[in-house]
Amino acid sequence: MSSSAAEELKAIERRRLRALVDGEIEVAKQLHADDFQLITPLGFALSKDQYLGAIASGQLRYLVWEPEDIAVRMHADSAVLRYKAKLENVWEGRPNPLHRYWHTDAYERRSGHWQVVWSQATEIK
Repeated sequence: MSSSAAEELKAIERRRLRALVDGEIEVAKQLHADDFQLITPLGFALSKDQYLGAIASGQLRYLVWEPEDIAVRMHADSAVLRYKAKLENVWEGRPNPLHRYWHTDAYERRSGHWQVVWSQATEIK
């Protein structure tokens, strides 16, 4: 894996997180594959439309999402990113206080652009 490809993916992931926190849905749509799926810390599966729709409607608001060092494992046109992050959000009006989570994201290069296809978050106890 070239260090430039890993750095590109780290930058894309940080851009994706910033778009989610800032509610920039158009940016987020470009960075999430149409068949994207999120597995939440509670074990719920959300499609791209469900996830980004919840953010667009205000049902889900990210207040803080600060990644630590992002590790990248790459093979051809796919990559897996893993990192710890501080995260705080509000879901359906209920605050979820600042806490740390492990995040694992699978990316694929499609039509020359990297998009996240799977994402899973696990609370660090």
